[in-house]
Amino acid sequence: MPTVAEQLIDVLVQSGVRRIYGVVGDSLNPVVDAVRRSGGSDRGGIDWIHVRNEEAGAFAAAAEAQLTGTLAVCAGSCGPGNLHLLQGVYDAHRSGAPVLAIASHIPSAQIGTGFFQETHPERLFADCSHYCEMVSSPEQMPRLARIAVQNAVGRRGAAVLVLPGDVSHESAAHPTGESWSLPSPPAVVPAAADVDRLVERLNRAGKVMIMAGAGCRDAHADVLALADALGAPVGHSLRGKEFVQYDNPFDVGMSGLLGYGACYEAMHEADLVLLLGTDFPYDTFLPQRNTVQVDIDAARIGRRSVLEFGVLGDVGATIRAVLPRLDRRGDRSFLDAMLRKHERGLQRTVDAYTKDVTQQVPLHPEYVADLLDEEAAEDAVFTVDTGMGNVWAARYLTPNGRRRILGSFVHGSMANALPHAIGAQAAAPGRQVVAMCGDGGLAMLLGELLTLKTHALPVKAVVFNNSSLGMVKLEMLVDGLPDFGTDHDQVDFAALAQAAGLHSRRVEKPADVRDGLREILAHDGPALLDVVTDPNALSIPPNITASQVRGFALAASRTVLGGGVGKMLQLAKSNLRNIPRP
Repeated sequence: MPTVAEQLIDVLVQSGVRRIYGVVGDSLNPVVDAVRRSGGSDRGGIDWIHVRNEEAGAFAAAAEAQLTGTLAVCAGSCGPGNLHLLQGVYDAHRSGAPVLAIASHIPSAQIGTGFFQETHPERLFADCSHYCEMVSSPEQMPRLARIAVQNAVGRRGAAVLVLPGDVSHESAAHPTGESWSLPSPPAVVPAAADVDRLVERLNRAGKVMIMAGAGCRDAHADVLALADALGAPVGHSLRGKEFVQYDNPFDVGMSGLLGYGACYEAMHEADLVLLLGTDFPYDTFLPQRNTVQVDIDAARIGRRSVLEFGVLGDVGATIRAVLPRLDRRGDRSFLDAMLRKHERGLQRTVDAYTKDVTQQVPLHPEYVADLLDEEAAEDAVFTVDTGMGNVWAARYLTPNGRRRILGSFVHGSMANALPHAIGAQAAAPGRQVVAMCGDGGLAMLLGELLTLKTHALPVKAVVFNNSSLGMVKLEMLVDGLPDFGTDHDQVDFAALAQAAGLHSRRVEKPADVRDGLREILAHDGPALLDVVTDPNALSIPPNITASQVRGFALAASRTVLGGGVGKMLQLAKSNLRNIPRP
């Protein structure tokens, strides 16, 4: 009979898993040995991806799951290994990524005795998983493994299997058998009464605005058809950007702390705001009136905004149900006005950022992001660090329906870009993966550069090196506080990467940025571009309160505010071409 650990690996293979991210050791060793004996993915088994921190392993699994839509797995040893794992599992769960975490445990006879490295993982992971159970005996396998997989995939989030090391060593009590194929997610059609109500409300509204999120992932054509029928401007959340913005003649940008364009104005001037597949968290940016929400998850309906009513259903299925019954708008004046506002707003910020930017030192980070957008592949996967990196990605990366943008957009963890890139690259070895790293985030999990080298993962890391925690500095300025504790010593990350065995280059002058990007993107293997950028280049939201303005007046002296929006201006100008001139 196989061991319990081998049985677990067999279940994972049957579930389509091809790799596990983690750090070997202690109670996890039987599982790692079972991975070794599986023969690797080339022989129908599983690969072990050795990371330098279990947190990075969980981030990597989350990125793989989000990129592929299938189950990904990470693992941590007992005690400290589980605690390191916890942070990344939280991120995976809040991102809705189907991830199974194997949390090994101390010997079962020692549980409750205060044994060496003892924690209680079934309690630790309960808050960041749909399912968290401990395998106490071989008789519970393979049933618990399959239930854990089904929870992660079926409920879109993390599941945790706690496995004491001694139980992993024991012989299996039951045959493994064969797993049934995991089903495809259903397209939830709203109730007929909800469709009737939505049709009536949309037909009655004079000015409709659509706010679209990641729930529109498979409904791009449907959203645009709805906007066309209603003459509605379309804004988006950060997570919705890659699925909604491309080929969109109704685009008015993004709202929120990283926002730009006319999205905020369109929401607040509309007679009806239609929230489609978005759990946009910043309720102060929402009008809190004249709002209807469509979502596939009932728990999300109404938790951010006061609603007239909510509709439970898949975004695409809901739109297809209402579209034939809508009164097509002849009056498109609201849409046209918002598109003009959008273009004018972008023009002002772009003008501010582009003035002499190619001559300015320290480098503007906007300029770096703009050129990266031009030089990266048309199907590149971008992973983005939390902080100012989110701003530059939101405003400069141009989606096209093939690119992907991954980040810690819900949990907001630092240091996610590089480990996310590890998982994305492992899952898509032939695809260009670019990690947009902040220097603060990279420093936090710097050891993962060694993971790139160990596994020959050709990730391209672009470091926005401003020797500062830029987003924290911005937060202090908004509150009227002088920035304190945000700046730190300059670090030559190119030298560190070279010492780790990676190809690297450091850039300090604007004239060298494009050549530097081309060099690292073309390199056959992992590479890092260390770009020294202006620590005072910050970006503020398109709409801030009077108290926040006063805070800036008190605290900011030479801070560069606003920031440009890259290709967004060109897109906005294109959308104006078919609008009649006033």
